[in-house]
Amino acid sequence: MIDIHIHTLYSDGDKTVEEVLKMCEKRKLNYISITDHNTCKQYEDEALKKNIYTGKIIKGVEMNATFKNKPIEILGYNIKEPQIIEKWSQKFFSDELLRKQQEESKRKLLAICDKKGLIYDESKIEKNIPLTDFSTVYIYKELINHPENYEILGEFAESIIVFIRKGLLNPDSEYYTGSDDTLKPQYKDVIEVIHKAGGLAFLAHPFEYRFDHTISFIDELRKEKELEGIECYHPSADEKRTEILLEYAKKNHLYISGGSDYHGQKKPDIEIGIGKGNSSISDEIIQEWIDK
Repeated sequence: MIDIHIHTLYSDGDKTVEEVLKMCEKRKLNYISITDHNTCKQYEDEALKKNIYTGKIIKGVEMNATFKNKPIEILGYNIKEPQIIEKWSQKFFSDELLRKQQEESKRKLLAICDKKGLIYDESKIEKNIPLTDFSTVYIYKELINHPENYEILGEFAESIIVFIRKGLLNPDSEYYTGSDDTLKPQYKDVIEVIHKAGGLAFLAHPFEYRFDHTISFIDELRKEKELEGIECYHPSADEKRTEILLEYAKKNHLYISGGSDYHGQKKPDIEIGIGKGNSSISDEIIQEWIDK
């Protein structure tokens, strides 16, 4: 079994690399990848020298990208020169820029909450969060602690993913926080830097973006810059959606990947190795590209 989409404290997960490795060993996973956002620093962690995990580790990363003003994520696998990823990412994700984005997003979202009449206690919103984390997650946690907010939030009370994808990042939503003036990594450039680092580029969780026409969107992406693969197995894709993605990948000669997108207690219904419920992923899906 595999899980090649996992996050740690090096980005927006809540577990250390050592804790993650122990969980992966307990699950008896044969292949894993720690795909923290916009960084490969997790692969410098001392825990990797302790032989905690006996399976194979695929060096990976999940990179934020923008395509036609829409935010998406690209998974990079088989990264051979992680320093290239690190140097390039500093243009967009330095500590200074992350701090600015964190403060700005918090200010904008609280202003929207006030306008919508949502109840919250600002003193209970976590303040000391890592720069690689998102303040909006903690604001959302406080919002859903108040049952009075559920009627106002409507479908956004369903999950943080719905709140972010259909609300905060959606220009047509009343909860859209807008764009800031920081430089955004463009899709084409993200693909190129992954290739430059020796890796393969996969579109992460296509159905999580909740586009009206997911497959058409993938077609548009590929016209600008070709991908090597698609993440077909992910908690955002039920059996029917997974089959749609598998069929598309096969038809277009694209590799496939899959993982739990584990973040720890930030996504409490997601477990390493099995995602939601018992959706284990076979090693077979990556054998075609694992050593390329």
